[in-house]
Amino acid sequence: MKLFAVIGDPIVHSKSPRMHNNALQVLMKNAVYTRYHLKDNAKLKEIVNFFNGVNITIPFKEEAFKIADFKDKSVVDIGCANTLLNKNNKIYAYNTDYLGFLKAIDNFCNIKNALILGAGGTARALAFALKIKNIQVTISNRSSNRLKHLSDYECCLYSNLNLHKKFDLVINTTSAGLHDTDLPCNEIILKNIFSNARYAFDVIYGKNTPFLNLAKKYNLKTKDGLDMLLWQGVFAFELFLDCKKTKEIFKAMEIALKLP
Repeated sequence: MKLFAVIGDPIVHSKSPRMHNNALQVLMKNAVYTRYHLKDNAKLKEIVNFFNGVNITIPFKEEAFKIADFKDKSVVDIGCANTLLNKNNKIYAYNTDYLGFLKAIDNFCNIKNALILGAGGTARALAFALKIKNIQVTISNRSSNRLKHLSDYECCLYSNLNLHKKFDLVINTTSAGLHDTDLPCNEIILKNIFSNARYAFDVIYGKNTPFLNLAKKYNLKTKDGLDMLLWQGVFAFELFLDCKKTKEIFKAMEIALKLP
């Protein structure tokens, strides 16, 4: 029996086990998928070696990049990984976040430029996804430390954002919104940005975040991260089991998320 898991901190909230286990059952695969709460990134490689494959979530995506023996081209370009496979005593790194994101925004049309709030591993993946679609990307963050490693994109602090620039799409990749009153940056800044935007996307899923609620007040078309979660899971499953039954996997995972 093969063993897979999602690794992160925190991790108890993750819906990945529900998604993957239902797909494993529907497709009759001899495997099980669990979750692992890791607090020390120095132990990531040791834990990964216990599984046939893992999904990596906050805050270990950059560490996942570092411990890999083989890195997919997208992983090299992004600088972080969310999917690791153990094959022949080697760790292979992939990134399915950017693929899931592109599927999630498939119905957002004519996007020429986008603003990403936050500069962590997820922001890197989404910036890469937009870049390969020839969409101009600006990344903004509250501190400058992470921005130093994103020289391929236009970057600035929240306090230096051009409030008169039009962004077709505004994306929140921060953890703001997990709490009912938090916004990723100052409300005045967001109001100015939203007044010239058309779409808003929040990687947080399963709730109407303050970010999305504010965007709706400006009549933006909004979307949370549920479809991104689903699709990145589908692509990870295909890698785990070398199984290309995309429609069947998606349907099984989608049904699992709808269960009470």
